[in-house]
Parts: sequence; C-alpha cells; structure tokens
Amino acid sequence: MITSRSFGKINDTPRNILEKAGFEICMKGSDFNQEEFERSIPEFDALIIGAHPFPESVLEKCSKLKIICKHGVGLDNIPVEKCHELGIAVCNTPGTNSNAVADLAFGLILAASRNIVGCCENVRSGSWKTQIGVDVYKKTLGVMGYGAIAKNVIRRAKGFDMNVLIYNHRPRELDDEFKGYAQFVSLDELYTQSDIISVHLPLNDETRDMIGAQQFAKMKDGVVIVNTARGGIVNEDALYQACSSGKVRACALDVLAQEPPDAGNPLLSLPNVIVTPHLGMYSEEAINAVSIMCAENAAAIFTGGELINRVV
Repeated sequence: MITSRSFGKINDTPRNILEKAGFEICMKGSDFNQEEFERSIPEFDALIIGAHPFPESVLEKCSKLKIICKHGVGLDNIPVEKCHELGIAVCNTPGTNSNAVADLAFGLILAASRNIVGCCENVRSGSWKTQIGVDVYKKTLGVMGYGAIAKNVIRRAKGFDMNVLIYNHRPRELDDEFKGYAQFVSLDELYTQSDIISVHLPLNDETRDMIGAQQFAKMKDGVVIVNTARGGIVNEDALYQACSSGKVRACALDVLAQEPPDAGNPLLSLPNVIVTPHLGMYSEEAINAVSIMCAENAAAIFTGGELINRVV
C-alpha cells in the first residue's frame, strides 16, 4: 500500500521497481481515507507511508506487514518502538529532500523579511502598494538543528554574508566549511542574538512546544521566525500573540500542529504570517529521489537486499 500522495509522480521508475520485485500496488494517496487505511492495512506486506497517523493499536493487527517506508524523513506519525517490538522494519529517506527543503526555508526567510506575499496580494487586489521590509544580507541567522537540511540552509546563508548561530541538542563538531561565519551556541544565545530563526528539528517529547511565550520574550523585537520542520515545535498560541504584538515581525510556516488547519486558525488571520501546505520536499528532483529510495527498500526486504537508512 502506498499512502503518499506524491509517490511516483515524476516518472514510472519507482513503480517499476516494485512491480519487478513482484508487488501488487495499491495506491491510496490521492483518495486517502484514515478509516479505510486502518481497516485494510493488516492485509498488506509493505507500506510506503505519507504524513498521516498510523495508530499503535492498528499496527498490532498487522501480522503480515514486514516494512514501513516513510516517504520523507519525520517518523513522528509512526509508532517506531512498537515496530521494533513486532519486528517490522522502518526506513526513512534523509538527505534526499534536504536541498528542496533548504531552498524553501531560505525562500520563506526572504519572503517573510521582505513582505513578498503581502505585496503580491496587494497587486492582485488592485492596490499598487508597497510594504517596507528588512534586509537579510549580513543579518544573524539562528539555525535550530544540525542535520542535512540545516547544513544546506547554513550553506545558503554564506551567500548572504550572514552570521550563523547554531543550536544542536547534542554536541557536534562544526564542519570545516562553516568555520569563519557559523558557530555553535546555547539556546539562550540563539534566542537573544538572532535576527532570523529557522527551525530544523524533529518533533518529539523534548521539542514539542520548545518555542513558547518564555522563548519569544527572550528574542529581539522584530525577529523573523521560519519553521519548515514540524508543527508543534513552535507553540501556535504563543506565536499568535508574538506576531500580533509585533514582537515577531513576520513568520513563515510550512508546517502546523494540525494539517490542514481549521479555517478558524487565528494565525491565518494575521497579515505578517505566511503559511504554505507542507510543500518542503515538493520539487521534482526530491520527490523522485524519495520515491525511488522507498521502492528500493520495499523491494529489498523481500529480495534479500540491503536496506538504506533503516531506523528499526
């Protein structure tokens, strides 16, 4: 079963890999229904999963299931510990979409800082009206995380002559290529010194609501916040207050705690908030690479091949 909407959208290579391995393919991405998924998944041998939940209680019924391939990186929707207990392999695809997400993150940094979306909306509504933004060039960028996506954002920051502050929850050695314009700092230093903060952390018990009212209070007035990682890391109630008060000049979110959001989500009412529909990996190159890796892993578990990026 394939529940990712974007699997195989670019060409037939991923599907051909599965068919060559002997799979019958059930595509459920375009017409996905959670109740139907939970009812039917116990009959399947392999799953290529999107971002929807996979309840632990349902997983316990999946006696045939041998592998779950995440069409992406984040594993917060998969009960990984239960998979380990049941002997179900879990793989994800880190690195395959890191440039696509980094491009989006930096695009959102520019869009939020320069009010690009708001000005476009002005023109579309018939108003030739500008908005004053702030430069990104030579500003201090706080990067939360130090994985593949974060590193690609740091690389892009060099072209804007930015000073980069990095927080990572585990001690790491700074790559030689970043020395001279980037450094590791504490969370408090990142919050207090950054002009722009870009979030690149996984969602887990430690990072949920990691940025809330207390953290916003430490930040510079007029800070720009960008989150292309996971909804729930930034507390949305606190973010709404910070954006409403002007503490946060602008924010851009590719992820929300609830996706899609309710129409009444107050963040959607603010002119200094940009929200995109979790499109970080949606470049042709990234989608194809992720789809191929998922297909190859699903095939490998049944043909004796080696699994790539096996988590469990």
